[in-house]
Amino acid sequence: MKSTNIIALLLSCTLLSATVACKKYYEPSTAKNEDAALSNADDVKSATIGTYAVLKNPNYVRSIHFLTEYQSDNIAQGQTSSDALSNAYRYTHLVDMSHVNAVWQQSYFVVNSANKVIRFVKDDASPALRQLKGENLYLRAMIYFNLVRVFGRPYPQGQGAGDAVPIVTETTEEEFPARATVKAVYDQVIADLTKAAELMTENKNNNFASKEVAWALLSRVYLYKEDNAKAIEFANKVITSPRYALQQGDAYRNYFRGVPEDNKETIFCIRHIKTENRDFSAIGSMYYSEGGQGQTGWGEIYASKQFVDFLDQQPADMRHAFISPYTNAGPVLAWPYPVPAPNVRMNTRLVPNTPMYYINKYNYQEGLTNLSSPVYLRLAEMYLIRAEAYAKTGQVQPALDDVNMLRTRAGLSGAALHTVASIALAGKTALDVVIDERRLELAFEGHRAYDLFRNNRPLERNYPGTHSLNNTPSTNITQTVPPTDNRVIFFIPNRERLVNPNLTQNP
Repeated sequence: MKSTNIIALLLSCTLLSATVACKKYYEPSTAKNEDAALSNADDVKSATIGTYAVLKNPNYVRSIHFLTEYQSDNIAQGQTSSDALSNAYRYTHLVDMSHVNAVWQQSYFVVNSANKVIRFVKDDASPALRQLKGENLYLRAMIYFNLVRVFGRPYPQGQGAGDAVPIVTETTEEEFPARATVKAVYDQVIADLTKAAELMTENKNNNFASKEVAWALLSRVYLYKEDNAKAIEFANKVITSPRYALQQGDAYRNYFRGVPEDNKETIFCIRHIKTENRDFSAIGSMYYSEGGQGQTGWGEIYASKQFVDFLDQQPADMRHAFISPYTNAGPVLAWPYPVPAPNVRMNTRLVPNTPMYYINKYNYQEGLTNLSSPVYLRLAEMYLIRAEAYAKTGQVQPALDDVNMLRTRAGLSGAALHTVASIALAGKTALDVVIDERRLELAFEGHRAYDLFRNNRPLERNYPGTHSLNNTPSTNITQTVPPTDNRVIFFIPNRERLVNPNLTQNP
């Protein structure tokens, strides 16, 4: 390994809590770490805070966003870049991609740290310690679910038979664990979340895990697994909880700009306080820049013309507030604005030239341009999970009712709301309607590509973006990725395979 790489790895370790020991550079990330053993309740609390802190490391939160969102058809890369995020966007994956390596390493830092607490705290410990054990079980489950999406095939393809990632728990003895199947990882995630929900009794704010947070992720996991009855069951648990409510009106338009703890729709977010503003290393810096590109952010990733055209089908849709037309007067933040927006600047780096629409879901938290606390779970998703599960079990009207609730919240009414007759006239199914609504409501939050692939649907880009560089001639702006394509998941990092001979590679 080059000395510069060793230095970079050591520097990345300094960003972690002291409770998460830095690995020797020649060890696999999955290696168990027995250092810094816990001895009392204060150690458990400190270790748990340290584990949450890893989620905020840009090497995790920023990189996992690139790997999950940049594969979608909601965004367009506006210019070429040497950053590996280009490979994620264009589906030109490499065996060693910086963001893939970062996600793998940071993920197993979280797992190893969580394992210490899970192993130390007995199930009959005090309520406070059981709460912390539950939080660590949730964190481990969340990490493994993210990993299985990035490195394992969608569950419906072979019912989880394919390889995913190594499972390392508090009882793992193998020095070089092999990849577990997708099904095994799902089973581990479900077991962790189920136990976490049983152990957690405190109603902490949305920066921390609670039983409702575990239920919400269980609902998502069961939906991905196509266990629709369980997806509905756990979505109902969250929806009927008095802790949450859908944001309305101005509060909804400004959903991502307020103090996260004050938002009753957010179930779990990765909280960044004002002193943790990442500036050009923030997710939002890729999507937005005041005063022109490169001023307050990179401003290189835009809402795709395909997405904007779809949103513009309903000019009154309040979700226009989450994209900012880049006009001659600068980015437009206030909604409503005329649709289609006038005087939108054209990106001349793309052929054909295309209007520039910034994305602002990761900007202006508490007034700071690039401050954001990425939302991982929120109540609107629970309604959409329930709607999708209803649609797949033939319960068409309940599915449409859930979709229409969100459309009404977004300011739509009358003919913009769906009925059994209207969707039949349009030649759509209830599932089509739900997937369309997920695209609108959850745009830019890391769901879109997975919604397509797990439902056996292709991702189809037909808009300007650097994906056209894959084509000959490069003026061909189309790209189609079938759900069975090898490229829907990423390669296992080659660095890990060099030190762990039991890791097989994705094709």
